[in-house]
Amino acid sequence: MTDIQVLVDCANTLGENPLWDVDEQRFYWVDGMGHQIWRCAADGSDVRTWTLPESVGAIGSMALRKKGGAVLATEAGVQFFDFESGDLERVAHPEEGKHHVRINDGKIDSRGRFVFGSLDIDAVFPPDPANPPAPRGQLYRLDSDRKVHMLADGIIISNGPCWSPDNSTFYLADSWADKIYAYDWNEAAGTVSNRRVFASFEQRTVPDGGTVDAEGYVWNVNNGGFSGEGALWRFAPDGTLDRKIVMPVFKPTSMIFGGPNLDVIYVTSNRLPSEVAEKPQDGAVFAIHGLGIRGLPERRFNG
Repeated sequence: MTDIQVLVDCANTLGENPLWDVDEQRFYWVDGMGHQIWRCAADGSDVRTWTLPESVGAIGSMALRKKGGAVLATEAGVQFFDFESGDLERVAHPEEGKHHVRINDGKIDSRGRFVFGSLDIDAVFPPDPANPPAPRGQLYRLDSDRKVHMLADGIIISNGPCWSPDNSTFYLADSWADKIYAYDWNEAAGTVSNRRVFASFEQRTVPDGGTVDAEGYVWNVNNGGFSGEGALWRFAPDGTLDRKIVMPVFKPTSMIFGGPNLDVIYVTSNRLPSEVAEKPQDGAVFAIHGLGIRGLPERRFNG
């Protein structure tokens, strides 16, 4: 029986980027608008936070590094963060100079590279609604030598990057297009090709963060800030809907498998203003037990 519990009642403004680290056996996530990194044990105990300077802007995502610390995708660029000293080191800023475009969700691929995308605020809220601009969001890859490579463009809001278990397919949600795309993934080169629609949703369903489980099924979070229903969707590798789990909040944002056996789903949420009424647990982190499904371990950045 599926059991949904509040793991940490953290009241995040924009809880995002859940990450389970198998080495530390700790769960990480960020409050993107609160400029914070959070960490706790599998059962929600031993909570710790790190507050970053407001100058970093919104935190889109983070991943841990093999050398220690984290790599962060922030409004001020891609940065390395040292948990011990609190120091930040800017590595790259591929969207610098682009008005209303910022870096967003990212994950580590099988070769230890950081793959992340951006979002275009002007494409979401066009200055002239009668003539919306072409979306300027892009998909990037950061290698261990700190070089950034552009992989794809034409994205409104990039979210939920993840790979099939055999690393042959890359999935990416465009939240404002209400679609999850699949690409062919060249594992050796770290490049994408052959974009096609994997799953399509009704307007303003807003597919958000996601992951792939050990069976190759694709999971995605429906952020119900417009639709009024927050849910997790599980899709078979052929794109057919396999399962839906309705959340106790309207605005879940992302999810990851974690816990000692990688059989618990951790879900972040937000309490940003939206078109639906707020719920008391908005902004909390949730743990879902009893699914009988396991995830795949997250990797660390090689650089």
